[in-house]
Amino acid sequence: MRTGLVLKYIGVVLLIDAAFMLLSAGISWLHGMDSGFTPLFLSSLLTAILGMFPILFVRRKEQINAKEGYCIVTGAWLLSCFVGTFPYLLYGGEFNLINAWFESVSGFTTTGSTILTDIEALPDGLLFWRSATHWIGGIGVVMFALAILPSLGKTKMTLYSVELSTLAKDNYRFQTKKIVYILLFIYMGMTAMVLVLLRMAGMDWFDAVNHAFSAISTGGFSTKNTSIAYFDNVWIEVILLVFTFISGLHFGLIYSTLTGSRNNLFRSEVARYYFLCTAAGVVIITLSLWLSGTYDSLASAIRYGLFQSITVLTTTGFATADTTLWTPLTTAILFFFTLQCACAGSTTGGIKCDRILLSFKVLRNRIRQQQHPNAVMRIKLDGVTQEESTINFAMLYIAVYFLFVILGTLINAACGVDFITALTASATCMGNVGPGFGEVGSMASFAAIPGVMKISSTALMLFGRLEIFGLIQFFMIKWWV
Repeated sequence: MRTGLVLKYIGVVLLIDAAFMLLSAGISWLHGMDSGFTPLFLSSLLTAILGMFPILFVRRKEQINAKEGYCIVTGAWLLSCFVGTFPYLLYGGEFNLINAWFESVSGFTTTGSTILTDIEALPDGLLFWRSATHWIGGIGVVMFALAILPSLGKTKMTLYSVELSTLAKDNYRFQTKKIVYILLFIYMGMTAMVLVLLRMAGMDWFDAVNHAFSAISTGGFSTKNTSIAYFDNVWIEVILLVFTFISGLHFGLIYSTLTGSRNNLFRSEVARYYFLCTAAGVVIITLSLWLSGTYDSLASAIRYGLFQSITVLTTTGFATADTTLWTPLTTAILFFFTLQCACAGSTTGGIKCDRILLSFKVLRNRIRQQQHPNAVMRIKLDGVTQEESTINFAMLYIAVYFLFVILGTLINAACGVDFITALTASATCMGNVGPGFGEVGSMASFAAIPGVMKISSTALMLFGRLEIFGLIQFFMIKWWV
C-alpha cells in the first residue's frame, strides 16, 4: 500500500477541517474576539500544517485501489475526529482529553450526544465549531473533498464507492461526479432553506445557522442547554421536524423527485415504508401520552409526541420534552426508532428502513419457500432485484449491529450504570441518534458517565457512522490480499 498517496488525500480532508476552524475563529472575532478565538485560530493553523505536509511531499497523481480507498475514507474520519479535539483542548473548561474526544466524535458522526453541562457557557466560536462538525460529518468528510478535487477518474469512483453503502447507491443512477454534486446541491440547498425559515420564525441569525447545520445533518447539537424546548415556538418546531424528516429520505430520490424523474419518492416502497412507519409510531405515541394523562390536551400530546418521534427516527436528537417521564409504550416505540432510524442514502444512522424492509421480505420469502420448495423467488427493493450477496450482507449487517449494541450494553453495565441507561446509551451511540433514556435522556447529557463508557460510546459512534465493516476492515488492512 502506498502510504504517502493515502496521506495525500487525507490531507485534503484536513484542509477542509482547517477551513471550518478558521471560519469558526472568524465567528469569534465578529462576536467581540471571544475566548474561543485563540483556540480555534491555533487549531486551524495546526490542522492546516498537518494537511499540507503530505500534499507538498507527494506530488504524483496516481489511481488508488480498493485497499487504499478504505484507508483514505476511514483514516479521514478518524483524523478529522482527532483534529476536531484541538479547539476543545486548547479552550479547556469541561474539556479534558476524553471529553474533547467524545464531543468531537459525537459531532462528526452527527450523534449529537454531549458531555457539556452548560452549553450556553461556551463562546460563540466554539458553539459554531460544534455545529460545523455536524455539517461536515452529515454529508461525509470525504464527499466534501471529492467535490473540490479535480477530476480523479477511477480514484473518485473508488472513494465514492467506499463512502456510500450498497443500498444507498441503488437509487443513484448517475455518473459518480454528478452524484457528488447532487448530494451537495440538496444538502446545501436545504440548509439555506432551513436557515431562512428559522430566522423568519424568530431565531436570531447565529442560532438559525447552528440549528440549520444540526437539522440537515440530522445531528442534534443545539446552542441551548434545553435544546429546542428553550425557544417554546411551535413554528420553529414545525420547520425542524419537516426538514429533519426530509433529511431522513434518500437524497438521490429527493433530487429525482424535484427533477421529475420516474425514479422518485412517490414510487419508492422504502419511502412508503418510512412514511407509514413514522405515521404509525406517531399515532401510538400521541394516543399513549394523551390517554395516560401525560399531557392534558390532545394538541399538546400531538405537538410533543410528533416532534420527539421525528427527531429520534431521523437520529437528530433535538428535544422539546423529557422523554424519560413518558409511558413505557412510548419508550418502546422510541427505542425501536433508535434501532431502525431512517433511509439509506440520507444523513441518518441506524440499521435503516431499507434493511428492515428487506428483512421482512426475506422472512416472507422463507415462509413461501417452505410452502413451495421448488419455486424460484426473487427479492426486489424499489424495483431493483437484490443479489443474493447483497441480501446476505444486509442480514449479516443487522446481526452484527445487534451484537455491537449488546457488547456496548455489557461494557456500560460493567461501568456501574443502570440497565436502561446501559442499553439505550449503547443503542443511541451505535445509531448516531443522541438521546437515550435513564441517565442519558433527552434533557440530560453524558457528562456524568464514567470515562470508560465515554470511550466505548465513541467507538460505537464510529462503527455506526462507518457502517461497521468499513472500520473493521481498516484495522485488518494488513491481512488484505
